[in-house]
Amino acid sequence: MTTTTPVDVSTARRRARPGQWIATIVVGAAAAGVLWIFATNPTVDWSVIGRYLFFPAILKGLWVTIYLTVGAMAIGIVLGVLLAAGRLSPNPLIRGVSNAYVWFFRGTPTLVQLIFWYNIAIFLPRVELGLPGLDPFFSANTNDLISPIIAALLGLGLNEAAYMGEVVRGGLLAVPHGQTEAAQSVGLSTRKTFTQIILPQAMRAIVPPTGNQIIIMLKGTSLVSVMAVADVFYTAQGIYQTNGQVIPLLIVASIWYLACTTVLYFIQGRLERRFGRGFERRSIGKGKGSKPRTAAIPVAAAPAAVTTETTEGAAR
Repeated sequence: MTTTTPVDVSTARRRARPGQWIATIVVGAAAAGVLWIFATNPTVDWSVIGRYLFFPAILKGLWVTIYLTVGAMAIGIVLGVLLAAGRLSPNPLIRGVSNAYVWFFRGTPTLVQLIFWYNIAIFLPRVELGLPGLDPFFSANTNDLISPIIAALLGLGLNEAAYMGEVVRGGLLAVPHGQTEAAQSVGLSTRKTFTQIILPQAMRAIVPPTGNQIIIMLKGTSLVSVMAVADVFYTAQGIYQTNGQVIPLLIVASIWYLACTTVLYFIQGRLERRFGRGFERRSIGKGKGSKPRTAAIPVAAAPAAVTTETTEGAAR
């Protein structure tokens, strides 16, 4: 028989590790050094940064950046859901086309795709719609239809769709197939099974990488500067090419990128908590308004025994 001694896990302390203290000191010193360089470097003119932080042209460029992020992610999410469904489809043609799309857009650089869409008029001078053998019922010059900002949305959105397709597919595959079988066994329709059983569980796996993709997209919009789209980075470039204040203007652009990503981090965290309700991991220890839980630690060298109190605490 194994003798067990109840131990309050919430009051247990880890032994001090010298390596952690050394790492803390090194990281703290490095961070302080970087801050000191920025605070004392003569090329970092904080008066210039303050002057251009809310400069009208910079703010206008910021709205262009946000517009591109929202528009491209909307395209990416919608097409990504279709691609995920296509890759999971039993139809070999649909599955093959979806796989080819993901393979192509993930395998070519985003910048190359943006430049292609910017120069699409060379490849396709006119856009015509109609039936074979008949006059087209719609015809327009490609340059009139696809402006630089439309080309940017197409390039960023179509590229993002390949990644979002994998995110959605991975989230759906993360839900055990037994959930579908259990829902069908109690008489739920296919639609209710997906919306009430599968999707809420899949969102737990979809939201975190989607949040990361949005942040990557926000920063990736800076690539459109090669297409003369006046986002916040392109606007900052134009200003420092005029006044020579390169570092301050780059810091201004970085501040706005950091501000936007901070907001996105907050929204992502709220969504993760929202879709994670009922799935939280509960630690053994003191909880607010509850008594500390204890774990049984065997004293003798015998197989570990689980006390009734531990089992009940884990069940709760």
